[in-house]
Amino acid sequence: MESYGGAPIIGPHFSALANGSVTDKVTPDMAHLIHPYWNQFPAMDPMWNKILTTYMIMIGCISWCGNGVVIYIFSTTKSLRTPANLLVINLALSDFGMMVVNTPMMGINLYFQTWIWGPGGCDAYAALGSAFGCSSIWSMCMISLDRYNVIVLGMAGRPMTIKLALMKIAFIWAMGSVWTLSPIFGWSRYVPEGNLTSCGIDYLERNWNYRSYLIFYTIFVYYIPLFLICYSYWFIIAAVSAHEKAMREQAKKMNVKSLRSSEDADKSAEGKLAKVALVTITLWFVAWTPYTIINMAGLFKFEGLTPLNTIWGACFAKSAACYNPIVYGISHPKYRVALKEKCPCCVFGKVDDGKGAASDSTSQATTNEAESKA
Repeated sequence: MESYGGAPIIGPHFSALANGSVTDKVTPDMAHLIHPYWNQFPAMDPMWNKILTTYMIMIGCISWCGNGVVIYIFSTTKSLRTPANLLVINLALSDFGMMVVNTPMMGINLYFQTWIWGPGGCDAYAALGSAFGCSSIWSMCMISLDRYNVIVLGMAGRPMTIKLALMKIAFIWAMGSVWTLSPIFGWSRYVPEGNLTSCGIDYLERNWNYRSYLIFYTIFVYYIPLFLICYSYWFIIAAVSAHEKAMREQAKKMNVKSLRSSEDADKSAEGKLAKVALVTITLWFVAWTPYTIINMAGLFKFEGLTPLNTIWGACFAKSAACYNPIVYGISHPKYRVALKEKCPCCVFGKVDDGKGAASDSTSQATTNEAESKA
């Protein structure tokens, strides 16, 4: 393969190479997929390619190791093999798959400073990235709805079973398949974007074939999950707050410090898991919102899209794949206990195995009962 040269100029700015444009290194088989919009930009400073490569390798390694450990721990620990946690495993598989596929391909493209895998590789890269991303957000959506079912509906809610969890996972991947395969079969298309080292949905074409797909894709893969998650957590927070307020008021009436029983301890544990899920979901939206804004800017012809900010948007979105194992490693109580047992070198700080809390809750409940009888 032909190698390309150019004298790098260090600094956070664009620097034209001898051939002048970011599109000049495009291989002949990819030329028909490059939008003329990108012709106006000079080639990026080679230093940015090195920075982006380093960033992708870093988040790739974190994601591979972190999500691999999450999958291993949740799959092999009996106390974590619950129907609800199948959704957590599905989320980890999505994040792991995205980085296994995308990191090596983008890293090699950054080295050659253009897309080298041909149109088929472009379709595969973008389609798999889209499928894994869609699976991640809908997995998070289902996790938040499960927390809503447990904390808000309680006994009135439908219990999570293995069958129900598998049905939800099937829905998640069906949703991902529909939106992933549509561009391959003619509704929109996948094209190189930014500095032409990654591929994504064509958001620059003005034809309604492309625009309609992007609008519906954004609605079903961003806004609807966002609405359902916000809806769930609005009522989760309200329910937890109301429960805690009622507990405090009742304890005050009975002149005791706490009324917390083992059932309330379970409720508190569910609340902690809801917080873990909320943090994970918030980080996902923080990571993907800039890329969504980039797509919307292209759709509505707003000025300001450059090779640098679009490629950083794409790379930053992929960082969502490495947040989840860190959040679970820090916050998920049972996961930390299992991690301490199976991979002690991965655990920092004190690990609460819950036995002390359960004992305290039982003791407190007994004390309260005795005081009330007296």
